[in-house]
Order: sequence, then C-alpha cells, then structure tokens
Amino acid sequence: MATIEECRTALGKLSDNMQGAEGDVGAAAALDRSVSCHITDLDVTFVGRMTGGRLRTDETHPGPPREKAQIRLAMAGDDLVALVDGDLNFATAWGSGRVKLEASLLDLFRLRKLL
Repeated sequence: MATIEECRTALGKLSDNMQGAEGDVGAAAALDRSVSCHITDLDVTFVGRMTGGRLRTDETHPGPPREKAQIRLAMAGDDLVALVDGDLNFATAWGSGRVKLEASLLDLFRLRKLL
C-alpha cells in the first residue's frame, strides 16, 4: 500500500508532467479548476488547484473531501502511483471503477486529452 508521502510525490510528478505538455494536452493542462484527490485506502484527501499548467496541492486532510471541488478524483494510493508511473491505463482503471473522476461534462472532454 502506497504511503501518503508516495501519493504526494506522485501528484508532484503528475504536475511536472502536465507543465511540460504541449499542444492539445498542454491546453487541457492549462485549465483553472479546484481539484480534490481522495486516496480511499488511506482515507486522506489532497486538495488544491489545477492552474497555469500545474497541479498544486495546498492541503491534505483526513477523510473524504470536505468541499466539492470542480474536478474530483478518488482511487487507492497504489493506483495513483501506477497511473503516474505509466503502469496503469487511465481508461481501463476508470472503466473498471478503480478510479473515479467527477467533473463537468465540458471539463471531462478537456481532461480526456490529459488522460
């Protein structure tokens, strides 16, 4: 089971990957949205913002998200690490229910380029 620190590192790596993206992927990464990522097996939520082509996590708190972010993710810590490392395909994980993603329909269309 991934630790909180490993999850924080994975989110940092995701942010770095987003910042270097170009074209359609870069445009999708440039959204300005609130984000929450609930790590279900650790019962901890990372809260932050996707802005300027980066994902910034400002807070970490126990339990599920306290407020409804514009983009909401939920998954196990190992799945987060595997997704960021490229060992788990997002579409497969989402389709099987291992990863949950909630956002507006317009944001989902934009985010699919990132995923």
